[in-house]
Amino acid sequence: MVVGVCEVELYIPNALSLKDKRRYLQGLIKRLRNNFNASVAEIDYKDKWQRAVIGIACIDEKQKEIDIRFSEIISYISREKDLELVDYSIEMF
Repeated sequence: MVVGVCEVELYIPNALSLKDKRRYLQGLIKRLRNNFNASVAEIDYKDKWQRAVIGIACIDEKQKEIDIRFSEIISYISREKDLELVDYSIEMF
């Protein structure tokens, strides 16, 4: 069993308040959970309006499958029109 963890830093230029930020993030988190069967949560910058870090976790028997899924997730996030992907990192256990 392999566990993959991806940390994604986001910039949300249109968020003018924490309420705006939550609206953008909750939509993204819900889509990632539904489309990629991954566990997703906001993990940092919870008090910043235009910044966020989300954590994404996947479990599979093969590391290659997790690599493919994370590649698809990063590509999906980078196509979001209201969010900008700043940085990401991936770890396998």
